[in-house]
Amino acid sequence: MTDELARARQRGFGHRVGFGRRPALLIVDFMRGFTAPERSLGAAMEAEIAEANRLLEAAHVIGAPVYLSTIAYADPGREAGVWAEKIAGLRDLVLGTPEVEQDPRLRLNGAEHILVKHFASCFFGTDLAARLRADDVDTLVIAGCTTSGCVRASAVDACQHGFRAIVAREATADRIQAAHAQSLEDIDLKYGDVLPVEEILAQLRNRAG
Repeated sequence: MTDELARARQRGFGHRVGFGRRPALLIVDFMRGFTAPERSLGAAMEAEIAEANRLLEAAHVIGAPVYLSTIAYADPGREAGVWAEKIAGLRDLVLGTPEVEQDPRLRLNGAEHILVKHFASCFFGTDLAARLRADDVDTLVIAGCTTSGCVRASAVDACQHGFRAIVAREATADRIQAAHAQSLEDIDLKYGDVLPVEEILAQLRNRAG
C-alpha cells in the first residue's frame, strides 16, 4: 500500500459497505466485441470469464437476479454521439451482429436479464435501477469489463442510486493493467467494496436455501 493510499484510509476513505439483504449479479459487457483479442475493442479475458462463471453458478443456485449488459446501436453515429468520436471501434457495435452478443463461454441458464446500453454505465439510459428496486435488491455484485470504463461507471452509479456495490476483483478485466489496478483502488476507496471472488461466493452461499 502506498503512503498516499494509507493516508486516505486513515482519513476515513474505504470503509466497508458490506452485503445487504438481497444481492443481484451484474456482468458488464462480456460481449464478443470486447472479449476477442483480435477485434478492435477486444482483449484476452478468459480467466476473468471463468471467475464470472463461478459467480453465475452461485447466483443461479440461490435464485439471485442476474443481469448482463451489452453496448449495441441501431445507428452508432447518432446514438453513440461524442463517445464514438473518442473511440472509433464503437461504430462496430451494431444491433444484430456477433460483436454485441454475450461471450459464448459464459454459462447462462436463460433466466438472465439482458440490458442494452449506449454508454458506459449500466444505469444510464436503462431501467436497471427500477428493476432492482422492484426485485427488492439492495446489493449489486459487479463483474465484467472494462474495469476502468463500464465497470467503474456502473459501480459509481450503483452507489449514487443507493445500492451496495460489490466488485469482484478476479472477475473484472481491462485492456490496460495499470488502469485496471488503479480503478479497483478508486472504487474500493470511494464507491463500493472490491472483494475476492472467493469471499463473494461465501457470502452468496450463506444465502442459499
